Amino acid sequence: MAKKQLLALSLIAGMVPMAVSAATVTNTFDVTITLQNACDVTTTAPTNMDFGTVDLLTSVQTQTSTITVTCTNGATYDVGIDAGLNEGTADDTTTRRMKDAGTNYVSYDLLQTDGTSHWGDNVGVDTESSTGTGAAQTFTVNGTVPIQTTPPAGSYSDTVTVTVTY
Repeated sequence: MAKKQLLALSLIAGMVPMAVSAATVTNTFDVTITLQNACDVTTTAPTNMDFGTVDLLTSVQTQTSTITVTCTNGATYDVGIDAGLNEGTADDTTTRRMKDAGTNYVSYDLLQTDGTSHWGDNVGVDTESSTGTGAAQTFTVNGTVPIQTTPPAGSYSDTVTVTVTY
C-alpha cells in the first residue's frame, strides 16, 4: 500500500505548478531611411490647355491650365516651360506657335501664376521658384492667343515640356 500511496503522491505533486524562474535577454536594432531631394510633376488631362473653337482672331483669347508639383519638404525648385515644338525662333519661349497639319501657325504665349510674367525655361529668369512642402503644390498657366491675322480654318496644336529643376 505504501507504494500505491507514494505513486499517488508523486502524481499529485506533478500536477501542482511549481514556480519557475524566467530569464530574458534583450538587444536592439536600428531602423533607418534616407530621403533625398526629389520632385514629381503632373500635367495630365484635364490640365491640357484648350482655347476652344474661335471664328476670327480679332480679340485676345485666354485660357488656364495647371501644373502640379510634389517635392520633398524643404527642397527648393524651379518650374519652367519650354518653347514648344513650333517656336518661331529656336528655343525662344516668346515665339510659341500652334501649327496646323500644313504650314500655318497661331501665335500664343504662356504666363506664370501671377498672370503677368512670361513663362520660360531659364532657371532664375523666367521660371517659377518654390520650396517643397512634401505635398502637392499647384501652379497656374495662363495662356493667351493675341490678336493676329487669322490663318486658314483648321485644328492647331503645340506640345510644350514642363521641367522641374531641383
